[in-house]
Amino acid sequence: MKYAIRTRHDLMSQEIRVHLIERFTSLGLSEDENAPDIVVTIGGDGTLLDAFHHYENRLANTAFVGIHTGHLGFYADWLPHEVNSLAEGIAHGKYSIESYPLIEVRLSKEDAEPSKYLVLNESTFRMASGTLAVDVYLENELFEYFRGDGLCVSTPTGSTAYNRSLGGAIIHPTIEVMQLTEMASINNRVFRTIGSSLILPKEQKIKLIPTGGTKCILTIDHQTELHENVTRLDYELSAKKVQFARLKASTFWNRVHNSFIN
Repeated sequence: MKYAIRTRHDLMSQEIRVHLIERFTSLGLSEDENAPDIVVTIGGDGTLLDAFHHYENRLANTAFVGIHTGHLGFYADWLPHEVNSLAEGIAHGKYSIESYPLIEVRLSKEDAEPSKYLVLNESTFRMASGTLAVDVYLENELFEYFRGDGLCVSTPTGSTAYNRSLGGAIIHPTIEVMQLTEMASINNRVFRTIGSSLILPKEQKIKLIPTGGTKCILTIDHQTELHENVTRLDYELSAKKVQFARLKASTFWNRVHNSFIN
């Protein structure tokens, strides 16, 4: 069993990393930053998102598990005092693998090759300044003319993140869908939108065609990019999936409860 560790830079996380390496070594596991079987993140959800994108080219062969030392730990099930139990569970193979859907984003520009991205949580699209104006196509048919701050497309796992703060639905991560949620849409006698989030099955795609402005902001999870002359954005569920190593008998709804209610 080969492992890698991705860590926040605070003192607590670094101390846990040192202890975890010592424990893994005593249990016969070897560290391999390039081709790990399992990646342990120490920090918050941002640390796990960073690890996901670092290893997104080997998702079929790598599983993720998180130790929570950050401010938000929806992905991170384990607490610092449980490190020894986590290490022993990994070393003895006492875990199951849960696979969750991802979204593929394709961004097209004038006179340039399309760029592709993989999304674990969500992707948002908005103007660098002013109101976003886009034609929204579902199943290659025009659905609405959107005017507002922006649009958010999220995975089921990402439904508990920014999507939730926008009023979107929380979706169980085993359901293969993606969700389109508005960001402060404009609704008056001239412009009308659906006004609620839309949940699309895996066979369906979203296409956005900008109709105004030149500079746009695209976010892919925690990463932000500024683009000019965007002609089209396409969203669809990816053939790839993310794998999480589960060692605790904790359900998705239990994690939702502990994160937002308890």
